[in-house]
Amino acid sequence: MKQMRQTTLQTLGLGSVLDIFQNGKLPVNESELVDKVFGAAGSRGSLVISGGNGIVGSGKAMQLGARLHQYNVPIVTIDLPDAPDGIGQHYPGLKASFGAKQANEIMASIIKLNYDGANLPTELGMFKPRFLLEAIPEILSLKKSHYDMMWKSFPEVEIRSVTSGFPNSELGVGVLHPSFPHQINKIWEVVEKEPSDITKLFWALGLIPVPVGDYWSFILDVLFCGITLAAIRFHRASNMPFWKIDKFVRRLVGPNPIRAHDAIGPGASFLTWSCLHHLAEMYGELFRPIPELVRRKESGENWYSSNRPTVDWELNDEEAFKSWMWGPLFQMTSLMLLENRAPLAHMNAIGELCAQFTNGILATIRGFGADKVINRVEAYHKLHPEASKTCWYPEVFQQMDSPEWQQLYVNAEHDGKVGVVTISRESLNWDVINELDRAVDWLKAEGISRVILTGDFHLSTQMVGADTTEFFPALEDENAGFNVASSWARTARRFHDEFDVSVGFINGKRCLGGMMELMMHCHYIVSLDNAQLGMPEVTLPVVPGMEGCHWALRKADPADYPRMIELLLTGKFTRATNATGWLIDYAAPMEDALQKVWQIVTGGDNGLPLRKVNAAAITVPKDVSGLPPASVPAIEAGRKAIMDCIQASCGVPLSQALEIQAKHSAGFMVTKACQNGQIGSNAKKIMDV
Repeated sequence: MKQMRQTTLQTLGLGSVLDIFQNGKLPVNESELVDKVFGAAGSRGSLVISGGNGIVGSGKAMQLGARLHQYNVPIVTIDLPDAPDGIGQHYPGLKASFGAKQANEIMASIIKLNYDGANLPTELGMFKPRFLLEAIPEILSLKKSHYDMMWKSFPEVEIRSVTSGFPNSELGVGVLHPSFPHQINKIWEVVEKEPSDITKLFWALGLIPVPVGDYWSFILDVLFCGITLAAIRFHRASNMPFWKIDKFVRRLVGPNPIRAHDAIGPGASFLTWSCLHHLAEMYGELFRPIPELVRRKESGENWYSSNRPTVDWELNDEEAFKSWMWGPLFQMTSLMLLENRAPLAHMNAIGELCAQFTNGILATIRGFGADKVINRVEAYHKLHPEASKTCWYPEVFQQMDSPEWQQLYVNAEHDGKVGVVTISRESLNWDVINELDRAVDWLKAEGISRVILTGDFHLSTQMVGADTTEFFPALEDENAGFNVASSWARTARRFHDEFDVSVGFINGKRCLGGMMELMMHCHYIVSLDNAQLGMPEVTLPVVPGMEGCHWALRKADPADYPRMIELLLTGKFTRATNATGWLIDYAAPMEDALQKVWQIVTGGDNGLPLRKVNAAAITVPKDVSGLPPASVPAIEAGRKAIMDCIQASCGVPLSQALEIQAKHSAGFMVTKACQNGQIGSNAKKIMDV
């Protein structure tokens, strides 16, 4: 087997994606791992969450309780008697997600015990603790004494800490550091010597464990605490209020870091201070907390004033602002790269999935190039000279030609006959498109003519379409919109034109919009039977730009044209089982679907007819009966634009359709209907500061 780079699954001890298709099953079994971690059915031990009433502990009690309920694993939370009832606050959300009956059953499986912090509850032994998730305050001595107390009573219990900053080498236990919001975010930074059954179980339960190195603080906290510190430093330098700084940070990087502290609660400032304090003790002034943060670590006061002034604040020197923001982030990243804190794909994904960066930090650095990154850090050092004295390693940016740097989102592997291309980002952007092109080039150079296109079974659990921030320039510049639509469509066509057999496999819970259009270009599409499929562009509204207005129609039987057009004009989702034969080719549970993909791509007897693309002009209906009325005028305008595109792109040969559809997509982007829709509103909110 050859790979462009190591798969992220391999860092979990789960093999490659190609292995999954060759074996026709996932690498581990959920129920078997539950038995390994908690004991056999009928004699299950418990998951104990200490600090279970806190923000982290209660959120994880909900998240893990919902997944382990079917296996009768008791969830036991322990906390101080005067701790607020964090668990009860989650019930409305649980009820909304699962319904009253199942929510009540999940809550019934959570046992709440009180203790004094020095002695374990006597009842705890009844529940046979097997796994302790520690979520108590960030005080090292307190954590260590807590572990000793647990091990004294339960010597075999496995312990993991949700700590935001202390390494395994200091704690003496493994780390499972979760991202906020804790009841729904699936990302966990994992520190352990070898992938454990606990980590593999988390993956099997649909969570996203991400192995990282054992260093003070973790990648999420370096990035998020780092951008928070940078924003506060800019306040000190400019006297701009925090709420206005957040707006500029959001436009440049993605998150509102200062507002996030108020949203999380009073303890957030302490956690940020703790991470930065320990980083500063280890690495120097680059990370040193400044007085505004030090004051709030104890007071817990909000950063945003309730009396926010209405007067606007201008950014007088945008280049200086960029140096204040990008400079420390690039410098901190140089440290993490030097230390090899994680595989580059992991490090990049954590910035997006956890810290809410619009683009991963490594993808951003790659886009700037080494020289511009180094110049930006040097400009920052002129503003903050103390930061130049430690932790600056510009030489790490001279390795961007490596596959690890070049393939942050898309990987490819093959066994000499069959290739697999995997996407680890849930939405398409220019980075993904460019990496897809490089992956196809690599497979072609390797002599591979049969390929599977799929998600990566790890960092991406769904395919939600295009990253709409990439459309912002197209709202004002029709050429920019045409470039996106035509370039992305040409990349998608490569899976149809340049391989003898291509199979798109939808392995997550949904595949929508641009991702669905990408999959359409494969010769066959196989999906999990419970996946939701759709083309929701009309709800934004935009006109599908990657040939969604004609490609699937050219593959469908004319009797199915109304169904495809209805999908485009309503934006409603359809289950994969209902889309077989006209949108996709096969839908089944995981193992059956995996085996079908392998049958198709290896040339076996798969029993599926090839739905060929009709390269001639085709005639499709100009309206669909029974279409529900549009809820707002923008959707009505979107429907008309999409129908115009359907007629124009279907009414010409395939060789002309790509350019025609791209023109229709770009032309609608600059209309008031699009500019006043969801994408236009988001652009104004983010870009018009």
